[in-house]
Amino acid sequence: MTPPETFPDLLNVGNNTDIALAGENKSPMRYAALRSLCRTTAADLATHGVGRNDRVAIVLNNGPVMAAAFLAFAASAVTAPLNPAYRADEFRFYLDDVRAKILILEKGDDSPARAVAAELGIPVVDLSAVAEGPVGAFALSPGTRPAKSGMAPTPDDVALILHTSGTTSRPKIVPLTQRNICMSAHNIANVLGLTPQDRSLNIMPLFHIHGLIGAILSSLSAGASIWCAPGFNALRFFAWMADAQPSWYTAVPTMHQAILIRAARNREIIDQAGLRLIRSSSSSLPTQVMAALEETFGCPVIESYGMTEAAHQMASNLLPPGARKPGTVGIAAGPEVAVLDGGNEPVPVGDVGEVCIRGANVTPGYEANPAANAEAFAGGWFHTGDQGHMDPEGYLTITGRLKEIINRGGEKISPREVDEILLNHPAVAQAVTFALPHDKLGEEVAAAVVAIKGETVDEGDLRDFVAERLAHFKVPRKVVVLEEIPKGATGKIQRIGMHEKLADHL
Repeated sequence: MTPPETFPDLLNVGNNTDIALAGENKSPMRYAALRSLCRTTAADLATHGVGRNDRVAIVLNNGPVMAAAFLAFAASAVTAPLNPAYRADEFRFYLDDVRAKILILEKGDDSPARAVAAELGIPVVDLSAVAEGPVGAFALSPGTRPAKSGMAPTPDDVALILHTSGTTSRPKIVPLTQRNICMSAHNIANVLGLTPQDRSLNIMPLFHIHGLIGAILSSLSAGASIWCAPGFNALRFFAWMADAQPSWYTAVPTMHQAILIRAARNREIIDQAGLRLIRSSSSSLPTQVMAALEETFGCPVIESYGMTEAAHQMASNLLPPGARKPGTVGIAAGPEVAVLDGGNEPVPVGDVGEVCIRGANVTPGYEANPAANAEAFAGGWFHTGDQGHMDPEGYLTITGRLKEIINRGGEKISPREVDEILLNHPAVAQAVTFALPHDKLGEEVAAAVVAIKGETVDEGDLRDFVAERLAHFKVPRKVVVLEEIPKGATGKIQRIGMHEKLADHL
């Protein structure tokens, strides 16, 4: 079957009577109702002067309504989902940067985005959940323009606007086309062997590429269903699992770790759910966590490799009987993947270089940023900024972000290598290694750890533990023990800037 290349085509995959979206305390939304909602929303947007290629900023809380809104807006316009937790200054930057034509807010929501939109002259359109409708059903406040039928989007039209994380520079705008997104969703569904009988439990935020594509669209592209949680909450995860009875879920490693902590007391729910697989993406999954997940849930854990510029997935480990290799992110799973040297030439198998990609799911380029495009899109490849190497079977190992590699007086240290050693300590639950500025060496190695509940760890003991297993220059000169490691809005741990966040401890 030819993969769909636009949202309307993708949403036509599922059977009318099959469930598309599900959630708490309401009847599910079936594919026929989802398609009807998309048509109604297109007509409602037209009354606000919004149609193909117009940008709709969305500030909604996680859950089925946000999922349905994303799907409906992207089927007829351009979506720009923003984190509801942003402050006024952040909304001011992002709303202006994406050139939003309207802002969608839930009726009655006093988000600072409302005042910022008024300041910027951006009309606010209120969205209301339909109480008597199925889960995810909503209506928009009426506009004043005459309704007219708009043109359907083409594969090359932009469907989604997101930003890079901006940890080392000004966030860059990543426009993803209808084709980019639909191809990535198809690739994920294909790797995971999704069928209409599958159901994902989505706990990822829906202002992030992982949740939008990795959970929602991958499922819909296979005619499967999604049970949408109202955000991630480790204390409620197993209750949601009991309600949803999912066949799989996808998350970032920190979420997996929080789930594992509470798994032992929820053994009956785990056994009843009988997950077919667990997926992990968006940051490196420690091999110890992968092993614990497989032992706890009795199913394969599929680590994948994704980033915004690739509409999420680039590589993935395989379901049995294919190989999954702990510590790797698998083989190319959509775009072409290569490890190149500084001259855009492939390095020998096993050698380290920069991971580069090209293919139908890769953004055509950053918006209004010729300097970044000249650097990132060189020689016909998108340069990811990740460092890694491939084995003879094409399995890719990521050794770190090029900008995260610690340069200690000319000695290059991969933070992930130190993480792995610290996580092998019997009392360590989480670890993150990062660069600490040094007046003579330029950078020094530092780490933050969280102890396993009920255990205590000592900085000297941890340093000795690492020193027995790694060269002396890789041993952290400072180890801080925390109750929780600071995370970004999507639950990912960001090494760059960690020393600033932990300044009071260093």
